[in-house]
Amino acid sequence: MPLDPAPRDRNISAEMSQIQGSDAPAAAGAPPAPAPREGRLAHGAEVIAAALKTMPESPGVYRMIDARGDVLYVGKAKDLKKRVTSYTQIARLSNRLQRMVAETTAVEVVTTHTEVEALLLESNLIKRHAPRFNVLLRDDKSFPYILLTGDSEWPQITKYRGARSRPGEYFGPFASAGAVNQTLAALERAFLLRSCADTVFASRSRPCLLYQIKRCSAPCVGRISAEDYRELVREAREFLAGKSQDVQRRLAALMQQAAEALDYETAAIYRDRIRALTQIQAKQDINVADVEEADVIAAHQAGGETCVQVFFFRAGRNYGNRAYFPRHERSLAVEEVLGAFIGQFYENKPPPSLILLSIRLPEQALIEEALTFKAGRRVEVAAPQRGPKRNMVEHALANAQAALARRLSESASQRQLLDGLAEVLHLESPPQRIEVYDNSHIMGTNAVGAMIVAGPEGLMKGAYRKFNIGTALPTARSAMLGEAAAGYEAEGHAAASAGPPQGLTPGDDYGMMREVLTRRFARALKEDPERERGTWPDLILIDGGLGQLNAARAVLADLGIGDVAVAAIAKGPDRNAGRERIFLPEQTPISLDQRDPVLYFLQRLRDEAHRFAIGTHRARRSKAIGLSLLDEVPGIGAKRKKALLHHFGSAKSVARAGLSDLEAVEGINKTVAKKIYDHFHPEG
Repeated sequence: MPLDPAPRDRNISAEMSQIQGSDAPAAAGAPPAPAPREGRLAHGAEVIAAALKTMPESPGVYRMIDARGDVLYVGKAKDLKKRVTSYTQIARLSNRLQRMVAETTAVEVVTTHTEVEALLLESNLIKRHAPRFNVLLRDDKSFPYILLTGDSEWPQITKYRGARSRPGEYFGPFASAGAVNQTLAALERAFLLRSCADTVFASRSRPCLLYQIKRCSAPCVGRISAEDYRELVREAREFLAGKSQDVQRRLAALMQQAAEALDYETAAIYRDRIRALTQIQAKQDINVADVEEADVIAAHQAGGETCVQVFFFRAGRNYGNRAYFPRHERSLAVEEVLGAFIGQFYENKPPPSLILLSIRLPEQALIEEALTFKAGRRVEVAAPQRGPKRNMVEHALANAQAALARRLSESASQRQLLDGLAEVLHLESPPQRIEVYDNSHIMGTNAVGAMIVAGPEGLMKGAYRKFNIGTALPTARSAMLGEAAAGYEAEGHAAASAGPPQGLTPGDDYGMMREVLTRRFARALKEDPERERGTWPDLILIDGGLGQLNAARAVLADLGIGDVAVAAIAKGPDRNAGRERIFLPEQTPISLDQRDPVLYFLQRLRDEAHRFAIGTHRARRSKAIGLSLLDEVPGIGAKRKKALLHHFGSAKSVARAGLSDLEAVEGINKTVAKKIYDHFHPEG
């Protein structure tokens, strides 16, 4: 968890600075020489036993380190020596912990004053090192808030994500940006507060569109007095703080007064504001009348996986929910997974005053004390068994069960596809990691390479990579590739005789593919030569034909990589989808039936790589020359571009528009609409 610099956290901060600021952190035992593979388990136990000789009997955190210096596991203990001793009793360890002990070559410890400090430090180190044998929360994005700014005479209401450093009042967190955007739109209609940036606000000379559609009171051009605007700000603050009924009753009274005075225009404004408030309140699907601020966390386990659902309740309202699937060993109980999840989840965000759980945790009292310590105020952690709060937990648990069922179902379908793919491509086993490569450029300019990744759980978007391709590799990059290849040769593997490509001819697709694959696998050889981190592919799929396949094979041969399957998929005559040919080394091209699910699976992978490559190329090109996306569409001049922007509001909206929507624009006939649509949807 981010450690607060307040005095009560100085002890933990000191230990963290000791770890982060030293290349040789304090270790309870020096790393011994590497052991032979067959004796690694016994050797690991000996390493731990040696470390115990100087292990303190105090609270703290221990780390198991492997031969590369990577952290295998982080744990905390009330008594370090007593806890670490258990790892020397091999027969009592699970298979997971036996594997961890077998890889351990050093043990490092940091002492703390209390077990609470140890728990906080443990969560911090798990987030920092992502050890393979810990439960890992993979999605660590910060949550969005609604900010009512406090550094302007005319406060702005806006979405905010990140460190809460800007002056103002923060309301949230919300589960997603979509939940914030919906709420903001309703708040703008209800309170007419400005959402524009200060620079835009200061430069306005006439009201913007939001004023015309009754979502802003236009303080920028004096359409509302400062006093009346402050009243709107006060009402918005009260509403977001949970006093929604008071605000709604006051607006209803004002609407009635205006109607009785025959001021129907003003009454209509109040009516629309009340409708906007009702829209926000109508989205509540759980009765939270007795809960002002809480997170409801429910975990469900099946098929060796766990889904954790988190619902956010603030100011008596549901601010949305999010599902998490932490990575863990299949043998871990749901209580262990949920306990580890909570520590990492609140490592970088403030906990609410109440946390409701679906199941009681073995260390629930300690977790409650740690969160209270971190927040600097009382935090209650409870697992209700009956009543309204239990109903909230049951609702979250039902969502967790449904989300995990969907995930397992999708995984089962994915496994069937991987089995079929292995049969078609004559692989020894279904691939666990597929990497798909494609290039994108226009006449060789702004060339980019793209890599997408898929596995048993579907697309792995966090593993996607993009490669900026130049007409000549920079010297530093060439040196890095050459060094990696030379290092691999020095270990006794086949030599990278040709070395990395030294230059490219603009538009050389084969050369671009060679550069991308050389960079990718030279780095893999350097960082993970033993292939233990799960980042090596079982199958490389190239978007292209026999030429691209041969280019890929040449790179792998140069780098001495001969055990990774490679295939290329090319569209058939007239580039028709469904008539693709699959090229394999030293084999006749394969054509699958158009209704074969494996062919459809390959098409989806290829199209996803193409989409990612095209998007990366466009972003690079637009950034380089400052053009709109519409400037890339052939036949679209200034007049048509203006008509499209006026109709859709932005170039991105044009790119997302359907064919019929494009045809509805003045000056855009069916032929031009089709040209625009095809430009933004090349895979269609």
